[in-house]
Amino acid sequence: MSEAPGSMSQYFVIHPRDPQKRLIRQTVEILRAGGVIAYPTDSCYALGCQMGDKAAMERIRWIRDVDENHHFTLMCRDLTEIGHVARVDNTRFRLLKAATPGSYTFILEASRDLPRRILHPKRKTIGIRIPEHPVAQALLAELGEPLLSTTLILPGEDEPLDDPQVIRERLEKVVELIIDSGSCGTTPTTIVDLTRDAPEIVREGKGPVGPFLH
Repeated sequence: MSEAPGSMSQYFVIHPRDPQKRLIRQTVEILRAGGVIAYPTDSCYALGCQMGDKAAMERIRWIRDVDENHHFTLMCRDLTEIGHVARVDNTRFRLLKAATPGSYTFILEASRDLPRRILHPKRKTIGIRIPEHPVAQALLAELGEPLLSTTLILPGEDEPLDDPQVIRERLEKVVELIIDSGSCGTTPTTIVDLTRDAPEIVREGKGPVGPFLH
């Protein structure tokens, strides 16, 4: 990844269990102004932007060096938000309710209201998450809508970045904000495909797979 022109990013130290409301509000202002942020989740740091911001989304693609087939994830505050962005019947709703919040990404059929550019081009699906991390939850509550996200793993690397100071060194000229809430670990979410009759484990990660093997 080469360097993009731009000013240095801001760096907020936000408490991982009791996030400072002032800094959460400032983070959301940055997102609404077209910013890309690096922020903590319950499994790995992630890159995020507003889901309707095409330029910010393309910048995340550039940082990650991924093509249009990359499955983006919408971070949602709760099950109600999921109902606005994905098609969820009663069976899927019960599965989601039992497993959220937590370290899972669910592949679901997207609602027709979502911009096509954020969907998987062939399957018209979207990744969905309800994170358990207090900082991520505070951001989603303040933002009032899902946050378009992807794991913060850089091109050619096998694991996500976990040290906020390293994230700063690598990304301070290509994102608007880095949030330091300490380590999140490097184990990604468990990915569960819910588009078929039975749940399919696509990737076994941090979330236990037991609830989906019945």
